[in-house]
Amino acid sequence: MRPTKDEYYLMIAEEVANRATCFRVKIGAIIVKDDQIIATGYVGAPRKTKDCLERGECLRDKLKIPHGRNYEICRSCHAEQNCIINAARAGVSLLNGDMYIYAKNQKGERIDSFPCFICKKMIINAGLKRVVCSTKEGEIKIFLVEDWVKDWQEKDIIDDKHQYGKDQNN
Repeated sequence: MRPTKDEYYLMIAEEVANRATCFRVKIGAIIVKDDQIIATGYVGAPRKTKDCLERGECLRDKLKIPHGRNYEICRSCHAEQNCIINAARAGVSLLNGDMYIYAKNQKGERIDSFPCFICKKMIINAGLKRVVCSTKEGEIKIFLVEDWVKDWQEKDIIDDKHQYGKDQNN
């Protein structure tokens, strides 16, 4: 059976995730515009710096920081951030593009790939239209970026019901 476009692009994001250098998760993101992939990114340390795999440890695990919190204490840039950055480095406009995000934990099990608040703000400001995420159930969750803007105009971002890390913290 032929995959839908959303399934197809999520499969590519899954392959991108395999390049991740984070101990906790493997996340990959791609941006598609006019049915063409224009950028990719995975979770990993900034260029030319040591990542968690090279260091043999996760600083956030060592400090017992829960998923979805205190991102400033992390060696990595998120997949979504790297995807946006890579497009900027190439001089590519993201306006009205779609981002696809795939995530799995260190055991290789699917997890919800919802963007964190920092990445959501970057996605809004980049002018993306949709964010298509894989879920731990193997389903696809589609967010319209304009809906985030409307929600945050009416409520605060902490009221957002699709927060990264909720499915991983015990």
